[in-house]
Amino acid sequence: MGAIAAILLLLSVLFHELCHSYIAKERGIKVPDITLFLFGGVSRILEEPSSPEVEFKMAAAGPLSSFGLAILLKAAWLVADSLKAGVWILAPLDYGFMINALLGAFNLIPAFPMDGGRILRAALWRWRGSLLEATGIATRVGSAFAYSFMLLGFVFMFTASFISGIWLVFIGWFLKSGAESSLRQTIISNALAELKVKDVMTTKIDAIGPDTSVGEIVEYFMRYKHGGFPVMRGGDLIGLVTMSDVKRVAREDWGRVKAGDIMKPRGEIVSASPDDPIVEAMVKMSAHGIGRLPVIEGGELKGIITRSDLMRTIRIKTELGK
Repeated sequence: MGAIAAILLLLSVLFHELCHSYIAKERGIKVPDITLFLFGGVSRILEEPSSPEVEFKMAAAGPLSSFGLAILLKAAWLVADSLKAGVWILAPLDYGFMINALLGAFNLIPAFPMDGGRILRAALWRWRGSLLEATGIATRVGSAFAYSFMLLGFVFMFTASFISGIWLVFIGWFLKSGAESSLRQTIISNALAELKVKDVMTTKIDAIGPDTSVGEIVEYFMRYKHGGFPVMRGGDLIGLVTMSDVKRVAREDWGRVKAGDIMKPRGEIVSASPDDPIVEAMVKMSAHGIGRLPVIEGGELKGIITRSDLMRTIRIKTELGK
């Protein structure tokens, strides 16, 4: 029964997060993965919602799905009980009902970045007309809940249940970290909102040829301080070589192996267009785990945009308010 209950808990949390992700993807927002961990789950949503209405629907989908699942499990329990089913069926169904009801109710606490906090942010955004201001207020409310959980946890540790107190402290810490992380993401998205790739990309391109040896590429890394180089034949981009590609080559083979042997061919390269929003380029880098994107227009290489370019732009925009 314990094993069945554990599986029900896992599937319940997964269903909750899948409903968030489904609404996000229906609105064109990319969700590359879902992480399940000790306290529940998180859908990695790479960009901010486009409106308060989208934010509300995305946030409300989780608790509503949990409450709906709780109702279904309770109905299944009633049917099983009327049929005189055994405890092996009744107990997990009862536990599933309880855990989903609690999951839905707990996530409605207005502590950003939980679902209730995101619903609060949607309401504030609609009222104040500013996502950044709404996020700041929701973050402060979420931090207040986080500190309350941690304080209550410390009290529990020394007056009631030590284990329950530890759980409350961890939940409070998780809420505080999540609220601060979400605020940083909003600040970054706000700073980059109006920029295009062409506004940030590097147009001076340091390229190599397909016959450049790995030893020469290493010298280029030292000279130009780049993490990767486009491989050009004539004026055409044919591939991309990064430091990770070079590290896979044994040192004794540096003089023999060429860029053309280790490069990622053009057909496999993730690229950007000059008129793409900066946020879209950032999403591509994060989703594919890469640090640079060739910028291509009409089949021609126009520049390179790197994670360093993005970080420098974010720093200038946030520190100077430009």
